[in-house]
Amino acid sequence: MELRQLRYFIEVAERQHVTEAAENLNVAQSAVSYQITKLEEELGVKLLERVGRNIKVTQIGTIFLQYVKSVLKTLDEAKEKVDEYLDPQAGTIKIGYPTSLARYWLPTVISAYKKDVPNVNFHLRQGSYAYLIDAVKNGEIDLAFLGPVPMKDPDLEAKILFMENIVALLPNHHPLNERKSLSLGELRTDSFVLFPKGYVLRKIAVEACHEAGFEPNITSEGEDMDALKGLVSAGIGVSLLPESTFYDSIPRFTVKVPIETPKAMRTVGVIIPKHRDLAPAEKNFYEFLIQFFNRLDQYK
Repeated sequence: MELRQLRYFIEVAERQHVTEAAENLNVAQSAVSYQITKLEEELGVKLLERVGRNIKVTQIGTIFLQYVKSVLKTLDEAKEKVDEYLDPQAGTIKIGYPTSLARYWLPTVISAYKKDVPNVNFHLRQGSYAYLIDAVKNGEIDLAFLGPVPMKDPDLEAKILFMENIVALLPNHHPLNERKSLSLGELRTDSFVLFPKGYVLRKIAVEACHEAGFEPNITSEGEDMDALKGLVSAGIGVSLLPESTFYDSIPRFTVKVPIETPKAMRTVGVIIPKHRDLAPAEKNFYEFLIQFFNRLDQYK
């Protein structure tokens, strides 16, 4: 069984036409037919059958196709890793990130790295807190930004990059809209708009309210940062969000007010697998992250 036979088979199976497959592969039609015939003889089954002028994949051929595509995808990824070792500044880095870091920190860090390493490629994947942790563990992504940072997971190496305050976002007609800071307990009678249950930022907000001595009245929910900010803009309620999500701008018809007591904060950092070595391109970026935020701390 040869790799070219498998690639020829995939091309014909997906196009369901030998001539079109041969043209796309830039080889003779007879060569494609010959190699697939050899593959079928070796396997002892018919993978394809002719129906009129087209080709149909047999039942066992459909099953075989799924496995072959998976195998070739793994081989291609393995080749990418070898290429990264040969040229770590031109590899592909798979990064996961939460919605709370998407607007400011993610583009800031990546654009800074691209200035130093312009040929590196990034594959970015947004996901929930739990998804990002699992994806790093199973190798779906190479590393992930998270906040807060899971420091006690035995399968992860976690690095805190910085800490940030959780602040209150109020509609601009709110009675406390001109305050320079507030006590969280002053919002006990307000309606809250937060992430749904299971989201870590909801957990942080609710725990902060508990520490202030009250149960927040959560009247509306949003699954991303823009949705929550929009609800506050519409006057639906107040919200508690990370301060960095306002670095670029504060939404219309809202006011951001620091929380004096109790201090609500979160750690923000990066996680990598503890039991799997990073490829050179990934390691270079990971080390850059640590140096980047260390330099920021020096300027504070």
